[in-house]
Amino acid sequence: MGLAGIDASPRGAGESVWHPERDQIELTCVLHALSDPMRLRIVSELAAGEARTCKSFDLPVVKSTCTHHFKVLREAGVIRQQLLGTTRVNTLRRKDLEARFPGLVDAVLRGACR
Repeated sequence: MGLAGIDASPRGAGESVWHPERDQIELTCVLHALSDPMRLRIVSELAAGEARTCKSFDLPVVKSTCTHHFKVLREAGVIRQQLLGTTRVNTLRRKDLEARFPGLVDAVLRGACR
């Protein structure tokens, strides 16, 4: 379900939404973002490493709720979104999170799998 060939780099051509810089990512915001089961599910699926559109997630919630979940994750610094036309492509900011909070993402994902 990934998007092969999509440039989801931090400074991709379609970038036009705000993301915190690496040094602005706060632990409390990340933990809050990961505390919701739907957001944790999104992060778990993005952990596979492939860029994904918002619509590619099969979440049992309405579109406006999905939009809210992606916004919380983006503003917390957990995901990066790149605009490609009217589509948002999402990637996990694993390197940034690992640099700020070593081992956190893996620990949370391991705990979520139980």
